[in-house]
Amino acid sequence: MSAEPTPTDTALVLPDPWTALRAYTPARIALGRTGASQPTAALLAFSLAHAQARDAVHEAFDAASMSIELQADGFHSISVHSRATDRPMYLRRPDLGRRLDAASCDRLRQAADSANAAPDLVLVVADGLSALAVTRHAQPMIKAIRARLPGWSIGPVVLAEQARVALGDEAGELLGARAVALLVGERPGLSSPDSLGIYLTWAPRVGRSDAERNCISNIRPEGLTYDQAAATLAGLLEGAKRLGASGIMLKDETLAPAPDALGARLDLGLDLIRASDASTDTTD
Repeated sequence: MSAEPTPTDTALVLPDPWTALRAYTPARIALGRTGASQPTAALLAFSLAHAQARDAVHEAFDAASMSIELQADGFHSISVHSRATDRPMYLRRPDLGRRLDAASCDRLRQAADSANAAPDLVLVVADGLSALAVTRHAQPMIKAIRARLPGWSIGPVVLAEQARVALGDEAGELLGARAVALLVGERPGLSSPDSLGIYLTWAPRVGRSDAERNCISNIRPEGLTYDQAAATLAGLLEGAKRLGASGIMLKDETLAPAPDALGARLDLGLDLIRASDASTDTTD
């Protein structure tokens, strides 16, 4: 009579030939398999990542604490709110997250009236779809931006709750800014619940379209660094000032690594690098 299979026998994970590539990407590749199924560890890791993404969407933005932290760094801030009164409404009605409520509009008008001059740039911090991202990254990102823009006057930092990207255009318009840069929590991915994005609009006003904005995405320790993002934003702002426009008319002239250099760094064949370049990804 044959012996019963041991737990070790039934839990054997067959290796994947692409396992070495996992050192270069957080993507879920080369997970191995147990029979026809994923290994338990991979399934549990996926479930954790999914839970972290959901938590990031629903986490509350503590604008009061961020205001205190920004004040310690020498920034004045103004707290505002979109027309979405709470998180469920924000998720169901994207249109309401794109506009300021009446009290916030009055607050920004008063700030503009009391200012000595209109600012060159207004920075808006918006919770977006990940308050976790702005909680972790907005303050150091703002400091990096200031360091890169010594010749620009920066207005008060607008802290916006239940806000989407287009809200920044209204805030910039009310404050009379030449440009607005909105720092927003991006839609969480299954490997990036805390990714920050920056949306730049020259001559902001209500009604600007997505085609009139530039986006800098995936700002976080595992992606684009604060200094890299600040340098890109500074370059885009200088280009927007010369051109008098942003969006599809304005190109990011930051040099990217050549494919040959990337292939050498990863010790991979160029055919594999070029094949991966054929895929694209989009963010809202």
